[in-house]
Amino acid sequence: MGITLRLAWRNLWRQPRRTWLTAGAMIFSNVILVFMVSLQFGMYGMMIDNTLAVFTGHLQVQAPGYIDDKKMRQSIPDAVALGESLRQGLGIDTVAVRASAFALASSEERSFGVQVVGIQPDYEPRVSSLPGLVTAGRYPDSNDALEAIVGTVLARNLKVDVGDELTLIGSGRDGSFAASIVIISGIFDSGMADIDRSFIQIPLGTFQDVFFMESAAHEIVIKTADLSLVDGVVAQTESLVPAGSDLVVHDWDALNPGLKQAIQADLAGAWFMYGILVILVAFSVLNTVLMSVLERTREFGIVMSLGLTPGRLGRLVMLETSLMGIIGFVFGILIGAGLIVYVGINGFSYPGMDEMADRFNMPERIYPTVQMLPLLLGPTIVFVGTVLASLYPAARLNWLEPVQAMRAA
Repeated sequence: MGITLRLAWRNLWRQPRRTWLTAGAMIFSNVILVFMVSLQFGMYGMMIDNTLAVFTGHLQVQAPGYIDDKKMRQSIPDAVALGESLRQGLGIDTVAVRASAFALASSEERSFGVQVVGIQPDYEPRVSSLPGLVTAGRYPDSNDALEAIVGTVLARNLKVDVGDELTLIGSGRDGSFAASIVIISGIFDSGMADIDRSFIQIPLGTFQDVFFMESAAHEIVIKTADLSLVDGVVAQTESLVPAGSDLVVHDWDALNPGLKQAIQADLAGAWFMYGILVILVAFSVLNTVLMSVLERTREFGIVMSLGLTPGRLGRLVMLETSLMGIIGFVFGILIGAGLIVYVGINGFSYPGMDEMADRFNMPERIYPTVQMLPLLLGPTIVFVGTVLASLYPAARLNWLEPVQAMRAA
């Protein structure tokens, strides 16, 4: 193997310009794959965080069956006390209690069916980006105030503004008649029509009084510092939930299953384009290796007449290609990792992203991180493709006749 490796390395540099051009194509493709896949994973993380930050959170504690039925009687008893217990047990303050009901919201001129959500004004801004999307007025600041914030579309449909009154009519948890008058303290614009059209938030204390919830609520929303911590926080939360309460803990995937499916669909489309890039590189390598084999036809004929087997010559050709692939693999990963580190420190932005970030309360720049999967996945596929591209030139040697080969010009 030692002499075969030395021969392969020597043969690789018989045509240094051609070798570097082919290796350069592999290095370029590897850098593109490392950067794009890392950036894509970073965008997915930001997309998940921003989508969940609007309302869902990274995980929630709920009563059994509430995730499917959304019935008012499927509630968490003593929810505020449990929320405080989770804050202390988890060591984080990004825990908020919510309650939800459906009601008829009426202004002086119009009425619409809406979802009324009771929130804790002190903790809701720590788990949701919605308080930061208030474009007029202010977010409620008291847990018992008769105040509400509404979406821009609903405010337009009801023909109301900050300071106007809304009458809420619905059913309490016990089936009794629930009604209240609240003052619009703020109007938010989330950019999502469904939320802006049919969503009202009022303080949790007011919600519990109006809908006869007593001390119960429907959701305890928890936000983690990083998406990778969710599984650990889920396990820790399950251990903190009172035994025998039958409460369940749902992670973000269970709460928003369509989000992961959308990411998987986008990733499949991206890998189709990456696959085309890998195929182009593989054909470039195939052309280089085939030219190298054809140029050495007479040389191969001579060594075969001396007893060298076609199989060993084929392994030599594949080893030459593998060495070239290793050059592309190593330099591609090093340059790609350096680029990702630079972008991870300084951030990446594209034209129009700052306006979108301001519009949806999102970060203005993407900060990808160096991770093993996006760092190695693309270059590994390129390396495998280059080795596979050498199979045909190596297999041609099995049909090579030594006498005819030595006569080749």
